[in-house]
Amino acid sequence: MWVSLLQFEEGFCLIAAAARPRGTGTPERAMASQNPTIQAIYRYPVKGLSPQALEAARLTPGGTLPADRLYAIENGPTGFDPAAPAYFPKTRFLMLMKNERLAALHTDYDEATHTLTIDSEGREAVRADLRTSEGRLAVEAFFRRFMPHELRGPPKVLFGDGHSFSDVARKVVSIINLASVAAVETAIGAAVNPLRFRANLYVAGWPAWHEFDLLNREISIGKEARLKVVKRIVRCAATNVDPDTGIRDLEIPATLMRTFNNMDCGVYAEVLDGGDVVVGDEIDERPAD
Repeated sequence: MWVSLLQFEEGFCLIAAAARPRGTGTPERAMASQNPTIQAIYRYPVKGLSPQALEAARLTPGGTLPADRLYAIENGPTGFDPAAPAYFPKTRFLMLMKNERLAALHTDYDEATHTLTIDSEGREAVRADLRTSEGRLAVEAFFRRFMPHELRGPPKVLFGDGHSFSDVARKVVSIINLASVAAVETAIGAAVNPLRFRANLYVAGWPAWHEFDLLNREISIGKEARLKVVKRIVRCAATNVDPDTGIRDLEIPATLMRTFNNMDCGVYAEVLDGGDVVVGDEIDERPAD
């Protein structure tokens, strides 16, 4: 018998607490409210690598979560110009959809120093300042050793000031409804780690699939932040990969299509008004026009 999402949410709090920097508190208070709340906040500083749990984040109008997909590892030449950064599809970078071995790495990113640490097979393999050419070369050399048969050319650390290597061209925040993940669990007959969906905000308290009812509507989070839900997220094969082991052990897009006649789970939202969002913040919805 698999663990239900209702049982898993308590573990999800512990996952978030374990991954969070020391001294930032715990999100467990989010479970006490009857209103929809932010259960966890995550960012992904390097596209395709480990998530980082946050207790709080400051949203800015028209922006992503700070430092989310700030860097990417180019897999073969893209023509990316850091002086004029532009959107490229995720297939041009190392990513879980094609490169599940990435999930076997444990990475950490220090925002103050731009230092990326990569642990492989239980030991530190790289510690590098991504602002320096020496640091980027060290990371690139690691990936040449780690996955030589999956590279289409020399790997290259990419960065563009103000750019996010998101899966979509517009700057958005991704949101997952934990009740929808529970519905996926029921459909697939196995436990589903919500981190498979690599979202920024995880919400408890909405009915399953309620996030789709919010398309083109506005929500507020906490005291200041206001967002507009703009797009459903079509899931890819990356969700089939266990985020802890790197093993492809589920068929989530196929299960979504078979059970719900689409491959969508989660939504993208644009930030209209900025402000701090904190684990445990309540979410309010503006009435539909």
